[in-house]
Amino acid sequence: MPQMLRRHQANRTDASGYLDGQVLVAMPTLADDRFARTVIYVCAHSAEGAMGIVVNKPAPHISFPDLLVQLDIITAGEEIRLPEKAGAIQILRGGPVESGRGFVLHSADFMIEDSTLPIDDGICLTATLDILKAIARGDGPERALLALGYAGWAPGQLENEIQANGWLNCPADRALVFGDEADTKYERALAKIGIDLAKLAPEAGHA
Repeated sequence: MPQMLRRHQANRTDASGYLDGQVLVAMPTLADDRFARTVIYVCAHSAEGAMGIVVNKPAPHISFPDLLVQLDIITAGEEIRLPEKAGAIQILRGGPVESGRGFVLHSADFMIEDSTLPIDDGICLTATLDILKAIARGDGPERALLALGYAGWAPGQLENEIQANGWLNCPADRALVFGDEADTKYERALAKIGIDLAKLAPEAGHA
């Protein structure tokens, strides 16, 4: 498990008010271009800050089999022998922090001791090569996506951004997190909150 996430767990003494397992939905007025129209699954939130994965921004020009070759998990030409499920795994731009590092969000049917962080509602996070090797063998989780990088907030920063109407939040579900239709996740997340994007006023508060 990444050291940052260990600290979040160790320093989280009261769950009330924390958003682990929730989805953040960027308000249309959010000024930061890096997060415009993003849907972020919150993996860790505590007094130490917050960490999440953007789940609706595909990474261009790279496929999961190509990445496995780059990481020497398989050799060039072996892509054709990968399990069908491995070839279909999405690679997303998970956020601006550590964008060269991979983070796998996945279903809870796969765990690696001391490496996998259970989050909520059957969703886990693993950030080691072992899970990629397992997926390549066909032994990986039922549902998974690979994010390059993550979104991070300093202590109190996320709370301040929510209070300033930068983000809405709602419970996550696996269809929203793992669904293939990345281009519709933003509208679908707003619909979960009960909001029609066409009618969303800039001054709307958070859920």
